[in-house]
Amino acid sequence: MARGEGIKKLSDLFAKYRVTLKAPQATVVGAFIEVVEDVVGITLKVEQVEYKTHSRMVVLKCPSTIKNEIMLVKGDVIAHLKGRLGEQSAPTDII
Repeated sequence: MARGEGIKKLSDLFAKYRVTLKAPQATVVGAFIEVVEDVVGITLKVEQVEYKTHSRMVVLKCPSTIKNEIMLVKGDVIAHLKGRLGEQSAPTDII
């Protein structure tokens, strides 16, 4: 931007960081718990959810009946997480 071209928007200043930074593990787990509660209506505890950052997978450590209910709407949960966390930070799979 050359001198005298006007004021730059604040959101434009952080554009490069928005692309490269990823959400921390605790943020992804918290967002997953909230999305599952909104979509399925099941409340999970933090101890029942594990996020593997290198593979971008959410591992559920809960009874199989609860896990099956979440797996039925897996696509919706992942889509909501992509909207909430962004494409770069959202998990790609739930197991």
